Amino acid sequence: MKLSVVIPAYNEEESLPPTLRALYQTLAKHGIPHEICVTNDNSKDGTLRVLEEMAATEIPTLVPFTNPGPNGFGYAVRYGLERFSGDCVAVFMADMSDDPEDLVKFYNKMLETNVDAVFGSRWGKGGKVIDYPPLKKFINRVANFIVKMVMGIKYNDTTNAFKLYKRETIEGIKPFLAPHFNLTVELPLKAMVRGYSYAVVPNSWTNRKYGESKLKIKEMGSRYFFILMYCLIEKYFSRGDFNKKPATPIAQTVSR
Repeated sequence: MKLSVVIPAYNEEESLPPTLRALYQTLAKHGIPHEICVTNDNSKDGTLRVLEEMAATEIPTLVPFTNPGPNGFGYAVRYGLERFSGDCVAVFMADMSDDPEDLVKFYNKMLETNVDAVFGSRWGKGGKVIDYPPLKKFINRVANFIVKMVMGIKYNDTTNAFKLYKRETIEGIKPFLAPHFNLTVELPLKAMVRGYSYAVVPNSWTNRKYGESKLKIKEMGSRYFFILMYCLIEKYFSRGDFNKKPATPIAQTVSR
């Protein structure tokens, strides 16, 4: 099963080299067939130069894209999700906040259980966060609690972008609506609402060493609320119109 890794990148020239090296070395070590798709979201620094140099000299599985616009986190992720070539695809952060070894766990879990998606959880048993800003943590836990209560689910880390989806799952939850960080909520909630199976694996999160976070909490509240309401309406009023279609049995030829 070929793994695609989609990484959105805006002004990440310092973060990308250690992130890409660690990711490539880990996937190669475990013998996982893969591609690393990085979407340069019209960066104003040397992000594109770094990507081109690393693709030419260091990382043969690196596939750089440039999103000409519109720009934003959600648009950059969506750009990659429209162009990956693997059998499954993970969303991974450019700032090395996600651990490549956790991605290997996600991948193996999907192989072992054949679920349609694997979601990470930083807050359950086995999960951990390192240098998580206290205010951001408080807002995160409140937001995830609201999502749990409104949607009636047990999963406790919907806002965690680090997730793995089969290609069929990504196709089944289109079209995408969210242009910003609220895409991280849209993808798993749509998968749940539409009947795709999933497993939860604990993962770690480490605060970035370089640059600054692109998430602006004040700007995102209403956008998260919009996606939450959309998914709630679909869950109770779409009458299953968008649900996962049952697999069509393969006709077998009987020799006589």
